Amino acid sequence: MRKAASRRREGASPSDADAACEHLVAAVRDATGLTVSGYWPIRTEIDPRSAMHALAGSHELCLPVVQGKDQALKFRRWMPGAALIEGAFGAAIPRDRVELVPSILIVPLLAFDSTGGRLGYGGGHYDRTLEALRSRDNVTAIGFAYDIQECRDVPREATDQLLDLVVTESGIRQFA
Repeated sequence: MRKAASRRREGASPSDADAACEHLVAAVRDATGLTVSGYWPIRTEIDPRSAMHALAGSHELCLPVVQGKDQALKFRRWMPGAALIEGAFGAAIPRDRVELVPSILIVPLLAFDSTGGRLGYGGGHYDRTLEALRSRDNVTAIGFAYDIQECRDVPREATDQLLDLVVTESGIRQFA
């Protein structure tokens, strides 16, 4: 399923990211919290950076850092123009080692379904992270994707965490 989802995502038009980013800014501003984790796109992931730049004046931003296999993510402070280094999987991470705890997470994905199910790359990093954060506080998980990434059903295991909403180029989809 991951291979098929990756192929579908490759068929998306990167020009749709502009509309998606406008919806993403609105979704984040409607969510509760001021510390937002974005991500630096890899492969053919939809690019949230213009939304992150738009949010920089009103929110504290951070980027995820993979700590290792079977571990939750940590988050380092990021702001436009900050120095970056290469992290796991080729994703850029802040050189600044100041850690933040986000209350809003913009989450990359391969596929999503109409119930908030998310198919990631299989490492479980976001699932472990969301579980840990949700056990302590109210956290909003926003999947960020192209419409073409929606599928009928994402297979789920007991450890999988649902998204609160998904933002695409056509708008915001909230889940109960």
